[in-house]
Amino acid sequence: MKIIFTFTISALLALTVCAGEPATLKAGFKGDFLIGAALNPSQFCESNLVEAGIVKAQFNAISPENVLKWEHIHPQPGQYDFSLADKYVDFGQRNQMFVVGHTLVWHAQTPDWVFQDRRGRELSGTNADDRALLLRRMHDHIFTVVGRYKGKINGWDVVNEAVADDGKLRDSPWLRVLGSYYIRQAFEFAHAADPQAQLYYNDYGLENPGKLTRAIQLVSRLRSERVKIFAVGLQGHYGLETPSTNEIDHAIAAFASLGVKVMISELDVDVLPSAWAQNNADISRNFALEKRLNPYPDGLPPDMQNKLADRYANLFKVFLAHDRVITRVTFWGVEDGDSWLNNWPVYGRTDYPLLFDRQCWPKPAFYSVIATAPGPEKSEETDAALNKMSKSTSAADQDSAAQ
Repeated sequence: MKIIFTFTISALLALTVCAGEPATLKAGFKGDFLIGAALNPSQFCESNLVEAGIVKAQFNAISPENVLKWEHIHPQPGQYDFSLADKYVDFGQRNQMFVVGHTLVWHAQTPDWVFQDRRGRELSGTNADDRALLLRRMHDHIFTVVGRYKGKINGWDVVNEAVADDGKLRDSPWLRVLGSYYIRQAFEFAHAADPQAQLYYNDYGLENPGKLTRAIQLVSRLRSERVKIFAVGLQGHYGLETPSTNEIDHAIAAFASLGVKVMISELDVDVLPSAWAQNNADISRNFALEKRLNPYPDGLPPDMQNKLADRYANLFKVFLAHDRVITRVTFWGVEDGDSWLNNWPVYGRTDYPLLFDRQCWPKPAFYSVIATAPGPEKSEETDAALNKMSKSTSAADQDSAAQ
C-alpha cells in the first residue's frame, strides 16, 4: 500500500505541475464547463487520501453516489440520517466545489414504506387519502432535505428517470398514485425549499429517439407551466460505439432548443460486452456472470485502452461543440475500481470505464481528454511530459486489476 501511495502521489504531482501549466481536467476546461465526479464516503471523508487528492486536484464539481438517495438519508418514517450527507456537503464547500444533490424523487432506492399506508398496504391512485399521504411524504422529504442544505447544495436532480425505455412515462409508484402531476409537484416543492438552487431532470438513454421525444415533451410542458427547471441531465452511460456521437449531438441540441441547459451528469464508458440487447442503464436488470461477459479480469489490453481513449476524445469534442449549453460534465466515479459497472448488470465483472485505473494512475483516456481541452495553452514541454507519463503508465495498467 505504501508503494502505491507514493507512486500515485507522484503521478498526481506530475499532472499538476508541468511547465508551470496545470494539466488538470478542471483547468483544461475552465471557461467551457465544470468537470465533476461522483463520490463515495471514502473520498469525501478523506479516508482514502489518494482518491480524495485526485478529486481536489482534478475536479471542481461533485455529486454523491448514494448518500442523498431516499433509502440512505430517510430510511424510516420521521427518521433522517444526515451524518454522511453533511460530510459530503462540507467536503465540497471546503474545497470550493459546485455541490450537486442526487436525487430527490426516483422509483429506485426509495424505501417501500414511502408507497405504503401505515398498515403496509400499497397506496392507490384511486384513493384520495392515499394520494394526499404520498404527496405529503414527498413534500416533507424535499423540504427537510433541500431545506437543510439551502445555500450549500448548488443544484438538485429533482426527478430521476421518469421516462421508460419505450418512450412512455415510467410505471412507477409515483405515477400510479399521483399521476404525471408528481413531476411538476416535485420541482415546485424543491424550488420553494431553496429558490436559488438549480433544478434538474436527470435520465439515461435520452439519445434514443422514442425516449428523447417523450423527454422533450415533458420538459416543454414544464417550461410552459413556468416550472423552474434549469437543466436536463443526460446521464452518459455510454458504450464504446453506442450511442453514436451524432445521436448525442442531436439530443444536446434538442434540449438546448427548449431554452434549458444540459449536463452530462453520470459519464462512463463501458468497455465490456453487453449482457442484453437493450444495453440501457435500468438498474433493475441483473445477469449471471459468464466468462464471455468478463473478458479482461487481469487488465485492459493496449488496443482496448486506445479504443477507450478515442471514444472519450470524440465524446469531449461533441461536448465542446455545445459548450454554451453544457454547464457540467460529471464522471460517475473517480477510478475504475469504484465504478458501479463492475457489478451491474453482471455482479463481479472487472470493468474499466473511467479515466483513472485501480491504482489511481491516469489512463490513456485521461490524456486523450486533456488533449481536447482548449485551455490553458499547453507548451511543448507539457505535451512531452504528458506523453512520457502516458507511456510509462500504459504498462502499469495491465497489472492494475490484479492489485
